[in-house]
Amino acid sequence: MRWYVEFVRDFPFASAMIQFAILGTLGDFVSAKIAGSKENLSASVMVLKALEWAFLSIFIKIAFIGYEGFVSALVINRILPTSFAEDSFLNAVTRSASMNLQFGVFLVLFHRLLDNLILHAKNWKNVDKALFSLIWFWLPAHTLTFLLPKGFQIGLAALWSFMLGLMLSLFSKSPQEVK
Repeated sequence: MRWYVEFVRDFPFASAMIQFAILGTLGDFVSAKIAGSKENLSASVMVLKALEWAFLSIFIKIAFIGYEGFVSALVINRILPTSFAEDSFLNAVTRSASMNLQFGVFLVLFHRLLDNLILHAKNWKNVDKALFSLIWFWLPAHTLTFLLPKGFQIGLAALWSFMLGLMLSLFSKSPQEVK
C-alpha cells in the first residue's frame, strides 16, 4: 500500500488520471450493460470515455485541493470557527458541501456535454437526477472521502464514480429485471 500512497503523492495528477480513466470507464461500461443501454460501447468509444475521465480528473483533483484551501481560508478569516479546521468531521462536511454545491454542478453539466460529444448525441435527459445526486450521494460520499488521509482521497473518489454508475443503472431497471 505504501507504493500507492507514494505514487499518489509524487504524481498527483497522473495518478488521478489513471484511477479515473480505469474506474470511470469501467463504471460507464458496466452501467450501460446492466441498464441494457443501446449506447455504443465499441473499443473506440471506450478509449474516448477513458480520455474523458482522465481529463475530468484534472478538474476533480484541482477541486479537491482548492476546496481544502477554501474551507481553511474561511477558518483563518474567522468566518467559520476553529472547530472546522483541517482533519475534523466539520471540515469534511463543509468541504464536501461547498465543493459539490458549487463545482459539482459544473462537473455534472460538463461531463454530460463531453459524453454527448463522444456519442454524437444531444442527450440532456435526467440531468436533474444527476444534479440531485450531488446531494443524496456525493455530499455524504465526499464527506467520508475527506475524512481519509490525502493519499487515499482521489482513489476513493474514483471508486465512488464507479459505484454511482452501478447504482444508477440498477435503479433504472424494474424490480423484475434485477432478479
